[in-house]
Amino acid sequence: MLGPLLFFQRRLHRELQVVLLLLTRHPMVALGIFAVLFFPGVLLHELSHFLMAQLLLVKTGRFSLIPQLMPEGQLRLGYVETHPTDWLRDSLIGAAPLITGGAAMAYLGSSRLGLSPLIDTLAQGQWEAFAQGLFALPQLPDFWLWFYLAFTISSTMLPSQSDRRAWLPLAVILLLLASAALLAGAGPWLMTTLTPPLNRFFQLLATIFGVSLAIHFVLLVPLVLLRRFLNGITGLTVVEKT
Repeated sequence: MLGPLLFFQRRLHRELQVVLLLLTRHPMVALGIFAVLFFPGVLLHELSHFLMAQLLLVKTGRFSLIPQLMPEGQLRLGYVETHPTDWLRDSLIGAAPLITGGAAMAYLGSSRLGLSPLIDTLAQGQWEAFAQGLFALPQLPDFWLWFYLAFTISSTMLPSQSDRRAWLPLAVILLLLASAALLAGAGPWLMTTLTPPLNRFFQLLATIFGVSLAIHFVLLVPLVLLRRFLNGITGLTVVEKT
C-alpha cells in the first residue's frame, strides 16, 4: 500500500502546483501558497526529526521551514541537519515523521473523523451502511479542519530518500537476528509471542495508509478536472522539466 500512496501523493502535489501556477501566473506566489497549505504537516515532519535527534543525544544543525527549489528541480519544504551517528539512531531519526504522523492519523481518523465504524462496515461488506456513513461525515463538528489536517499530515509523514538511508542495515540486522532465533529453535515461541502484536501493528498500519490513500484519491480527481478546465479557459499548459 506504500507504493500506491507515494504515487498518489506525488501526482496530487504535481497537479496542485500546476493549478496554483495557472491561477497565479507567478511561480514564487504559487510556491508560497503551496508551502502554506502543507505547513502543518511539514512542521510536524521536521519537528519529529529534531525531537528524536534530541532524545537520542544527536547534535542538530540548521532547521528550516522555508521552501526551496533544489538544483534538480525538486521542491524541498523544510529540513533539519543532524550530525552523523550510528545506523540505529539514524534509522530512528529518519522514521520519526512516520511514527508521529501515523499516530496523528490514527487519532484524527478514529477520534475526529469517525472512520473506525466506516472501516468496519466496509470490511463486513455492508455497502449501504458504508455509503450512508460516508455522506454523513461532513456533518461532523469541524470536519473540514480535521480533514485538512489529515490531508497535510498524511502528505508529509512519509520519510524522504535521505531519511531512509540507514534502513537497509537495520533491516539486514533484524533479518539476521530472526534467522538466528529460528535456527536456535525459538520459532514456536516467536510465533506465539510476536504474532498477535505484529498483526495488530500491521492492521493499524494498513488502516493509516488506507485512510491516507483514500484522502489523496478523493482530492486528486477534482484537482485533475480543475487543472484541465484551467488549461482550456487559459490556453496555457505547464510543461514539467525532465
